[in-house]
Amino acid sequence: MSQPTQDHYLLSPSRIKEPPTTFFARLKFLGPGFILSASIVGSGELIATTTLGARAGFVAFWVIIVSCLVKVAVQLEFGKHAILTGETAMQLFNKLPGKKIGKGKWSLWLIFFLILLKLVQLGGMIGSTAIVLNMLWPGVPVPVWVIVSALSVSMLIYKGYYIVVEKLSLVMIAMFTVMTITSVLALEFTAYSISWQELSSGLTFSMPAGIISVAIGAFGITGVASDEIIAYNYWCLEKGYAAYTGPRTDDDAWRARAKGWIKVMYLDAIVAMIIYTSVTAAFYLLGAAVLNGRGVIPEGNQLIETVALIYTESLGEGIRIAYLVGAFFVLYSSLFATLAAWTRIYPDIFGRLGWINFNDLAQRRKMIALLAWTIPLVWAATFLYINLPVMMILFGGVVGSVMLFLVVFAGITIKYTIPNVVPPSRFYNITFWISVVSICFVGVYGIVKLF
Repeated sequence: MSQPTQDHYLLSPSRIKEPPTTFFARLKFLGPGFILSASIVGSGELIATTTLGARAGFVAFWVIIVSCLVKVAVQLEFGKHAILTGETAMQLFNKLPGKKIGKGKWSLWLIFFLILLKLVQLGGMIGSTAIVLNMLWPGVPVPVWVIVSALSVSMLIYKGYYIVVEKLSLVMIAMFTVMTITSVLALEFTAYSISWQELSSGLTFSMPAGIISVAIGAFGITGVASDEIIAYNYWCLEKGYAAYTGPRTDDDAWRARAKGWIKVMYLDAIVAMIIYTSVTAAFYLLGAAVLNGRGVIPEGNQLIETVALIYTESLGEGIRIAYLVGAFFVLYSSLFATLAAWTRIYPDIFGRLGWINFNDLAQRRKMIALLAWTIPLVWAATFLYINLPVMMILFGGVVGSVMLFLVVFAGITIKYTIPNVVPPSRFYNITFWISVVSICFVGVYGIVKLF
């Protein structure tokens, strides 16, 4: 793989900034992880995780924990790549070993088409958002809410400003996170309290054959999913980590800045991991305790009402409206963060394929605006045609599991071909390979079982 080029529009010597040196100073520069959390704490947790818990009970709890923890090391490689090279994820995929088709490598085309398949998942997400709004205001039919959701998320994203994405992401996840953790604690005072024996049964690494497909879908969609790992590269660039480091010069000053901003990025990723792992685990336990305990499986357009049992059983009927408001924010935040990411990824792909000049800021912003108005309408049309939100979301999880193989390949390529100014510790290397092996094992195991 050739030496990375410094052609990204965000890199400029005028933007160089010395990294913070203390823990509290680094906290001021967190942000990319908040956007990831807004995307992660969404349909995967509300729908895929609770569905898995409802079907499997506590026995598959380990799948959710592993899903949240094992992908972080690969995510860190994408973040380091952004800081050390200033390159986007699509620049990386277009340099991976293998055949070139036109101006794009096989890997770039594969990412292009896999993300297209995930239109089905996002259709399920926008449909679920509309169902929640219909439950809050029944007088307005679901199809109308679908269109309203599509147009409103387009309005928020079409300008493409990073700071708006970051701040709104943080606001959207806060309330529902607090409510979900509170609900788990409140179970202790109901008939659905969780015993240590039940909890420990979910940490035995067993897997009933009947839930393999749901577990693989949940693995692909919970924690940092494949497309979110890719998106993290863009958020690190737009936050300014690479720009603050500056174009690579390989002198001591540049290496010191790179080390400092990589430490900030590590902290950002760890804080995000703590947030989404806690919430994901809470969703699973609520689904296993309440829904599995009642023998209720979330299905179709009754999905949100079924999942609402989590909150009415643990906190009482009076919490239903608050739950629905929170459910709206958690689903809508995923739409918001995903659209923000896709409007970065697709213009980059188009640029690598020679369809647009990605380094032309005006041209890129026009493409962002066009995609911001177009993509949500495609999501809406997909839902109105299929109208099966659970199936649509779990399908996206399976696609994400397949995409993880390519992301892992890219992560290994980054690790062993890009000169690293921060030599990894033995612990980090072990963690990275545990991440790689776990992702590959679960993916292969799931595909074998499915066929």
